[in-house]
Amino acid sequence: MSDITNVLAIVAGAVPGALSRFHITEWTKAKLGTKFPYATFAINLTGCLAMGFFFTISQGITGYPKELDLLIRTGFLGSYTTFSTYGFDTLTLWRSKRIVATAFYWAGSAILGLGAVIVGIAIAKLFVK
Repeated sequence: MSDITNVLAIVAGAVPGALSRFHITEWTKAKLGTKFPYATFAINLTGCLAMGFFFTISQGITGYPKELDLLIRTGFLGSYTTFSTYGFDTLTLWRSKRIVATAFYWAGSAILGLGAVIVGIAIAKLFVK
């Protein structure tokens, strides 16, 4: 398996993942409005469901092609939502009994992520006056 094969597998999944996210977001905004981030909420939950499903499938099939895993989990789900990877990584840490690391990653990603958005806004405001 070459690097180009890996890249093509990721790209083949990323395009439909990004387009799915876009169309689900637009449809949800049109149907439910924008007072709550319904689309992001639904996308994150369905992405986590799919991540768990495809990880389990990949572990249960002998000879499961790495390219298919790259296409689905890295390409499609990576562009559909990174929250699915966050959920999976949190579970992986938890299963390894690294409780402090799990708590830091789980809470730190949300708290520091919000802080990073706030800092990014502040920095951008220095350039946009």
